[in-house]
Amino acid sequence: MLVWRRVILPVVFVLVLAAAAAALVKLAFFPDVAEAAPPVPGASVSDPVVPVERGTVVNELSLEGTIARDESYAVRSEINGVVTKVHVAEGASVTKGQVLFTVKQDQPVKSIDIVAPEAGDVSALALVKGQQSSVGGEVLTLLPSRYHVRATVQPAQLYRLVNAPDEATVTITGGPAPFVCTGVRVQVSDEGTASVRCGVPIDQTVFAGLPAKLDLALGKVDDALVIPVTAVQGGAGSGVVWADAGDGAEPEKRTVKLGVNDGETVEILEGLAEGDQIRQYVPGFAAPVEENCWDDGSGGQMCETGTSW
Repeated sequence: MLVWRRVILPVVFVLVLAAAAAALVKLAFFPDVAEAAPPVPGASVSDPVVPVERGTVVNELSLEGTIARDESYAVRSEINGVVTKVHVAEGASVTKGQVLFTVKQDQPVKSIDIVAPEAGDVSALALVKGQQSSVGGEVLTLLPSRYHVRATVQPAQLYRLVNAPDEATVTITGGPAPFVCTGVRVQVSDEGTASVRCGVPIDQTVFAGLPAKLDLALGKVDDALVIPVTAVQGGAGSGVVWADAGDGAEPEKRTVKLGVNDGETVEILEGLAEGDQIRQYVPGFAAPVEENCWDDGSGGQMCETGTSW
């Protein structure tokens, strides 16, 4: 018993204290670290399919445009003779039918008045009293008192304007009530800039430079077979889609006839039936997929959006 109290018990006590001290040192200076799995960024790649459904397609196009005055043009003489009188001056404003010149015709001999074909402003007077007038010769330049609306069109919108109507609705902020302009036509310059133009009715009071909105009703169909435009390669009357049988096989490339297009959906006239499954995106078309998130190892998250090709 004496040995136990004087030798063994003190030794055990020292060993316990040493173990406790070692544990405290480890906790203080050598904490356990659980290694987190490294983040693995990635993007899911998928080829989503959509069914051919029935729906309504309304092809309406709103364009931002500007009011502008019509271009000037040369007024030409229609007779041979000598000018006996000039009735207008440079810069004059004339009305339709107003006399511009009087010419004494050669055969048969008689005096004929040359009149303004329409209202406008006169410039570049080409004849003076006593001068010979000949058929086809330029008399003057007339800047007509007519206006039009011109709106810029994005190249991708040109196919939507195939078979565009002859009329459009013009809205001018702070101006008259919306009115109909006529003679709608698409113009493409040599530089490739496309625009839509239509004439302003003569009974409308407008001013050059006014901003205007041009609304075109290009077509509407109800209860039509429709698919997303992203599923179609092409778009002007015909195109190609990829039909999916759902058995994992390669999709079937199929030619379709297209109708009204509103920029998001397009009418199918031939080549598909209701319920057919097609690839939502043309092969090679970049399409967003689901966002992928993962633990960054520091208590937060990192996310990215993948891309399907």
